Amino acid sequence: MMKTWLTSFLIALQVGTMPLPAMAATKIADQQSSSEQQSTSENQKMNAFVSDLMSKMTLEEKIGQMNLLSIGFDVTGPVVSQDVDAKIKKGLVGGVFNMFTPSAVRKLQEMAVNETRLKIPLLFGYDVIHGHRTIFPIPLGLSCSWDMSLIQKTASAAASEASADGLNWTFSPMVDIARDPRWGRCTEGAGEDPFLGSEIAKAMVRGYQGNGYENADKVLACVKHYALYGGAEAGRDYNTVDMSPVKMFNDYMPPYKAAVDAGVATAMASFNEVNGVPATANKWLMTDILRDQWGFKGFICTDYTGIPEMINHGVGDEAKVAELAFKAGIDQDMVGELFTKYGAQLVKEGRVDEKLIDDACRRVLNAKYELGLFDDPYRFMSEDRKKAETMTPQKKELSKEAAIKSAVLLKNKNQLLPLNPKQKIAFIGPMVKDQRSTIGSWSGAGDWKQSVSIWDALSTKFSGNTFLYAKGCNIMDDPLLAEKLNRDGGMITPDAKSPSELISEAVSIANKADVVVACVGEPFIMSGEAASRSMIGLFDNQVALLKALKATGKPIVLVLENGRPLTLPWEDANMDAILETWFGGTMAGAATVDLLFGDANPSGKLTMSFPVNVGQIPIYYNAKNTGRPFDDREKYKSKYLDVSNYPLYPFGYGLSYSQFNYSDITLGSNKMAPADTLTASVTVTNTSKRAGTEVVQLYIRDMVGSITRPVKELKGFQPITLEPGETKTVAFKITLDDLKFYNSDLKYGAEPGDFKVFIGTNSRDVKEANFTLTQ
Repeated sequence: MMKTWLTSFLIALQVGTMPLPAMAATKIADQQSSSEQQSTSENQKMNAFVSDLMSKMTLEEKIGQMNLLSIGFDVTGPVVSQDVDAKIKKGLVGGVFNMFTPSAVRKLQEMAVNETRLKIPLLFGYDVIHGHRTIFPIPLGLSCSWDMSLIQKTASAAASEASADGLNWTFSPMVDIARDPRWGRCTEGAGEDPFLGSEIAKAMVRGYQGNGYENADKVLACVKHYALYGGAEAGRDYNTVDMSPVKMFNDYMPPYKAAVDAGVATAMASFNEVNGVPATANKWLMTDILRDQWGFKGFICTDYTGIPEMINHGVGDEAKVAELAFKAGIDQDMVGELFTKYGAQLVKEGRVDEKLIDDACRRVLNAKYELGLFDDPYRFMSEDRKKAETMTPQKKELSKEAAIKSAVLLKNKNQLLPLNPKQKIAFIGPMVKDQRSTIGSWSGAGDWKQSVSIWDALSTKFSGNTFLYAKGCNIMDDPLLAEKLNRDGGMITPDAKSPSELISEAVSIANKADVVVACVGEPFIMSGEAASRSMIGLFDNQVALLKALKATGKPIVLVLENGRPLTLPWEDANMDAILETWFGGTMAGAATVDLLFGDANPSGKLTMSFPVNVGQIPIYYNAKNTGRPFDDREKYKSKYLDVSNYPLYPFGYGLSYSQFNYSDITLGSNKMAPADTLTASVTVTNTSKRAGTEVVQLYIRDMVGSITRPVKELKGFQPITLEPGETKTVAFKITLDDLKFYNSDLKYGAEPGDFKVFIGTNSRDVKEANFTLTQ
C-alpha cells in the first residue's frame, strides 16, 4: 500500500529528510527573487571584507565567533561562564551577554580589539524584553493594547536606551503562542492567537531594528524561542512539546515567520524537542524551514546551555550533541562552550564539514559588520547618550500611555468606575505600595525604586492624599514557597503583624470608607522563566482578605497586578468592578490611578482567555468544533460535568467606560471569487456620554474543509475612537490570503466553499454573516 504524505513526513523526521511544506507559489517566488536581488554594492563590500578577514582566521578562531558567554550583572541560567577574559584574549569569544553600561562594556571591547590577533569586536546582548531602563508593561499586557504603533514605539524606546548602555543585541521578541496560563513565560509573549502574534512580532522587530544601525540607536532583534516553546505539556517550563504538523504550521509557526519577513537579524533555538528532535539539533527546523524556505539571512543562537542540555534529552554525549548542533545550522553556542571544546576535533575527524563552520562564522561577522562595529567598535557605548536617552520624560510618558492602553476592564457593575475623588475611598492590599512588582519579571536594567506605585501616584495626583490605606495581607502566607522564591530574588517579606491583625485592620478601614479599592495579585517572581504554577488563582490569604472586605457590604473595586491570566470565578461573582493592570512598568501606578478616576478610559482587550478553573486548560477561542459540540442539554457531548466549556473572560474581551453598539454586518457580496476582495462592514456607535476607544475585531470560519477547521480565526482588527453619540463605519477587506491554511499535506491554500464572517467586540460577542468562495 502506498504511504500517505503524512506517514512519509513522520518517517522522514527520523532520518533527516523532512520534506518542506509547500507555500503559495507566488510567495516563494517573491521571497527567492528578493533574496537573489540582495547583492547590492553594500553587500558586496561586506562580503569582500568578511571573506578577507576569514581568510586570516584559524579554524579555532572561526569557532570562537560561535561562542557566546555570560558575564556581568545578571544570572539568567543555571551556570555562569568562567575565565571569560582569557578566552576573549585568545579570540575564542564572539559575544557576551548580561553585561552593560558603557564603562563595563568598553573594557571588554578594548580587550577584544586591542589584545587579540585579529581585533574582531564583540557582540553585547541582553534580555531587553519590555524596556531597558524605562520599563513598559509586560509583553502579554502590552499585547492587550492591540496598538501596533504603540508596541513599535516601546521597542524603539528600549533600543534607544539599550544601545546607549553598551548593548547592540536584545533577546526579544518572544513570539511563542501560549494557550496554557500555567506556563510562566506566557508573560513574555502576545497570547494565544497567531494572527495578532504575527502583527506584534513585526512591530517589535521594526521597533528594535528600525531601518538600520547608522545612528547606533537600534539593536539586533532576536526572534525566540524557535520553535513551539509555548506548547510545553502541562504548562511546565522546558517540558516536552508534541503536536501535529497541521497545528504546528497553522497555529504556532506564523509569528516566527512574520518576524523573519520583517527582517529580524537573529533567532534563538528553543529548549524543547520538535517531533522528537531537540530544536537545537533539528536541521529540518533550523535549516530547511527557517533558512531555505523562509529565507532567513541572520544567525541562530541557542538558548542558555541549550547544546549540553541535549545530553539530558538523551541524544548523545558532549561531542555528539555539539556535532548535531553544528549540522542543524546553529551559529552560536550560548554558554555551553561545546563548540569550542569539540569543534576542531569534529572537523578533523570528518564528522563536521568545515563549510558549516565557515557559514556560521560568516553570519556572525556579517551581523557585526552591519552594526558598524568594524568601523567603530565603541559606537554603542556612550555616557553622553546614556544620560540623554535614559528615562527621559518622553519615555516615562510613553510607559504610562502603554500601561493605560494595556489595562483591561473585566467588570464594572452599576458603573462603579470611574471613582469620584470626593468619595471616601480606602485603598487596601499588598500591591498598593508595592514598587518592585510593578515592573514585573524580565525587567532588564530597570530600577524598581524609580517605579511609581499606586500610593505614590495618589500622593502626586491628589494633594495631601487623604485616602485611607491598609495593607490587609501579605502578598502570600506560605513560608516554604516564599523561602523558595526568595532564593531567586523574590523579595517577599512578611509583615510584623499577624494575618488576622492585618485583616482586622483592613476591615476597620473599609468600614470608614464609601468605596474599597482592593489591590492584589502575584509576586513578580511568579511569572517569567522557570515560574510555572499548577494553580493560578489568587493566594488563599488574599481571597480571605477579599471575603472579609465583601462582608462589610462596601462596593469593591478589585485591581489586579499579575503576569498571566488568573482563575477568578469567585472574584467575578463577588467584586463590583475588576481592573486587570498586569505588571504595568515604571509608570504603572500613575496609569492605574488615571484609569480608576476616569482621566483615562480603559480600552484593552485580552489576548489570552481567562479560564474558570485550571481543569479547562488549555483553553483558547480558536478551537475545533469536534463531532459532538457542546450542548448542555444532552449527555453525550464534549463537555465537563462540573463547569462550562467556556472561559470566564474570552479572547478579545475588555470593557470600557463607554458603551458601543454594533450594527449587523453588511457584505459587499455573498459570493467571492479567488481574485476578489470582499468588504465586510459594520457601523459602531458610542451610545454613552464619554469618548472611548473600541477595538473592532474580524473573525472568519471555514465551514467545510479538507481538514477540520477552527470555530473562529482572527483575521483583522481596527481600533477606533468615538466621541459621545458618534457613529463610524468600520470596513474590513477580505482577500484570498485570509482564507488560506495548511492542509494535511502541509500545502498552503484556500479551498472553495462556505464561510462565516464575524465582527464584534470580542471573540464571543459578535455579529455574523455568510459568504461563499467560488472556484
